[in-house]
Amino acid sequence: MSVNATCGKCDAPLVNDVLKLDDGREVQISKCPNGHGKIKSPLCCGEDMSCAI
Repeated sequence: MSVNATCGKCDAPLVNDVLKLDDGREVQISKCPNGHGKIKSPLCCGEDMSCAI
């Protein structure tokens, strides 16, 4: 499945990125290429949902 998402401020397509946590783990995020913000993957039971692939 794929999703097309754009920034609510400038309508630019969001780009994939990685956020490194203090404990060394990495979380996939999508961010506005123009610096308007970012969103992260959903949570389930307090844990980031991730895919082993």
